[in-house]
Amino acid sequence: MIKYNPKNWFGLIFEFHKSDTLRKLIYVLIIYALFSLLIVYLELHYTNFESTIAIHSLIGFIIGLLLVFRTNTAYDRWWEGRKLVGALVNTSRNLALKLNAIIDEKDKSKRQYYSKMISNYCYAFKEHLRGKKNLEELKFTDDFQISNLDGINHIPNAIAKDIFTKNKNLYDSKIISGNILITIDEQTRAFTDIIGGCERIKKTPIPYSYNIFIKKFIFIYTITLPVGLATTFFYWTIPISVFILYVLSSLELLAEEIEDPFGEDQNDLPIDDICKTIEENVEEILCD
Repeated sequence: MIKYNPKNWFGLIFEFHKSDTLRKLIYVLIIYALFSLLIVYLELHYTNFESTIAIHSLIGFIIGLLLVFRTNTAYDRWWEGRKLVGALVNTSRNLALKLNAIIDEKDKSKRQYYSKMISNYCYAFKEHLRGKKNLEELKFTDDFQISNLDGINHIPNAIAKDIFTKNKNLYDSKIISGNILITIDEQTRAFTDIIGGCERIKKTPIPYSYNIFIKKFIFIYTITLPVGLATTFFYWTIPISVFILYVLSSLELLAEEIEDPFGEDQNDLPIDDICKTIEENVEEILCD
């Protein structure tokens, strides 16, 4: 995720980050400018097409409404993802704090087990949502080895299952009471609820028909725009049309990028940093 100062107006205006839509669209805009130049030239010298400013104004208003809805929907998905990742942070800390009060300070093995497994869940959570299966970031214990994950597709579920088993062992060993078992099981269950919410966002994209309709609408609108403006704005039609294409296409690109907040794009959630923060916090609570 890009870190920046939102109050630095002029710095942001003249900064061209690699995620800037202008950099992504530059070649399309150049080709479109040449296309507009050709249309204006033909219109002014060889044809006498009537201006369609009124029609394009109306259609432009409709496209604007569609794009506002599109970007709002995408941002809602991004913000919902951020709230779920924030819930993961809070759940990890709360579980660690409760375990810190329950487990004897001298029992280093159990403390290290929970410290590592809570962190493992967060890293597995991140990789699972990105469609990967990277075990290099996981920390294994005497009770939880890499062989435990052989043939497992859903790594977070396997880790949560092992934590639930460990909770039950604490109860069977009379280390905790039944009420405390229920409490820490609720915290552990929250992990599954959180990843379920994230999977809902990940696996439910914007409906295909709506997505493709907006793209086709923008394409037809911008292709016909120079024809409708040429007799009114003459060669000023070229920069006007290019600017309109830039605005409309940028909004669509932004919506595409943020509608899946768990990837590795520049504007996606900083899950790597959040996982590192959880690891440090949990280790500080349970092991220091």
